[in-house]
Amino acid sequence: MQKPVLRYLHLTPDSDLPALEGLSQFKAVLVVEADVAEMTMWETSRALVAAGCAYALAWGKECESWREAIEDASLEAVNYEDVPDEQLVVVTAHEDEELSEAFWFAQHRAVHPAHELRETLILHIADTPRREELEAEYRDA
Repeated sequence: MQKPVLRYLHLTPDSDLPALEGLSQFKAVLVVEADVAEMTMWETSRALVAAGCAYALAWGKECESWREAIEDASLEAVNYEDVPDEQLVVVTAHEDEELSEAFWFAQHRAVHPAHELRETLILHIADTPRREELEAEYRDA
């Protein structure tokens, strides 16, 4: 069995999502610790869907708005038609949970109906990066 791949990407609240290369049918865990402009939220959501995000978990500030933005971006990607399972983006918001609970859910409950999700991207939106801390917390969940 292939070992799951964990990646970390830090964004400041006003930076654009860089091209996500080498990812396909991946799980994204958004750890939002800063206020983000609505347009940036929508652009980031579209970029995640375009890059092949199949499951997105939003945690932190405005996580319900992030859930809605990613769901809408996934519908927009198929011109608001019926979405086949292969193109479905499952999105969850973890508003009233500790980050460790959201990480546990990401590892043990976040499954996709059509894809085996072997890659996880922690997308950390904050003023300062916390790569080692968040990767360790994710692995311990």
